[in-house]
Amino acid sequence: MREFEFHVPTKILFGSGAEEKTGAAAAAEGAGRVLVLYGGGSAVRGGLVDRVKLSLAQAGIDCAVKGGVRPNPVLEFALETVREYRDQGIGLVLAVGGGSVMDTAKAVAAGLASSAAGMEEAFRGRAPLGAALGVGAVVTMAASGSETSPTAVLSDGRTHEKLICTSPLLVPRFAILNPELTCTTPPLQTACGAADILMHTLERYCADLGGNALTDALAEGLMRTVVEYGPRCLAEPGDYAARSELMWCGSLSHCGLTGLGRDNGFPVHRLGHELAARYDIPHGMSLTILWPHWARAARRVLAPRLARLARTVFGAAEPEEDAASLACIHAVSAWFEGLGLPVSFAQAPMGREEDQVLAQFAARCTSGGTAPLGGLCPLDYGQVLAVYRAANGG
Repeated sequence: MREFEFHVPTKILFGSGAEEKTGAAAAAEGAGRVLVLYGGGSAVRGGLVDRVKLSLAQAGIDCAVKGGVRPNPVLEFALETVREYRDQGIGLVLAVGGGSVMDTAKAVAAGLASSAAGMEEAFRGRAPLGAALGVGAVVTMAASGSETSPTAVLSDGRTHEKLICTSPLLVPRFAILNPELTCTTPPLQTACGAADILMHTLERYCADLGGNALTDALAEGLMRTVVEYGPRCLAEPGDYAARSELMWCGSLSHCGLTGLGRDNGFPVHRLGHELAARYDIPHGMSLTILWPHWARAARRVLAPRLARLARTVFGAAEPEEDAASLACIHAVSAWFEGLGLPVSFAQAPMGREEDQVLAQFAARCTSGGTAPLGGLCPLDYGQVLAVYRAANGG
């Protein structure tokens, strides 16, 4: 096991009605005025925003409220919000929603603590993030795990480029997790969320070939849970037990726990960001489209890991490593399709793409062909392009 540091400062308040504790959690952070961000109207129509505002008021905390965060959130909205609330005495930014709202809240918190320009420089990788206000989250979707992670992802609305900022300053101070809030999540978002959760651990699991016994066991246990309960959430949307299992998996899958002692390149996420940014499809869907094709390209190195995954998570019985690794790719693909998600461009909303666009994707993933796509099995420009072509032609 390699050396590592592990610190997750997020306070988790989990359970039915947990959103009623929002005010107390914000007060514990010393917040005098809170900016509440949310996405679409469902958070208002369902009364959640009002319940959050009431909880804040009961704790003596004033708040401002802004909606309109879109899926695949854009940098431009975050910059606009920073400029709008720059001089309004905001002490904490509270996300009410899923990963898109949480990532936007992180960016806004960074901008309010310094400047819109400084936040943009950090997201473009031109300068380290120097400061950020505290962030809290009332989570309404089991998916991104942004409530326990130090990372935020935004899209540049002009260039369709994904901008990623990772800093300990962006880890939320507290997260409110009420599984009941996820019971009305539409089926497509539920499915994409389950796929995203699986991939957060699967990418970490495929970052080495073993030697981390406890980390492996944690990762395998989490993946087995997602594989079981993801479909149950679709079959019985109101099943609190299933929703609670999936929601907790989401938080644990992206806090770093299931990858301790490993290097994590997240190659499939990098591949998928190109699709999500260009086509505005759900992030989880972008991963299901590309993972099977990346896994086939990386199988020459990852066969032992894929074989173990097939046996420990999917119950495969193939004794030979080669056959078991192929069984793994088939099992993961079948699980994705069982959730109603595509495993190729042809099955996805955008359909097949022109080869020149695939070449642009591959070039961005490899810094213009000058650096391989990272991970345990690095892929050069030609190999990355072959992955996109395989996904396109499926």
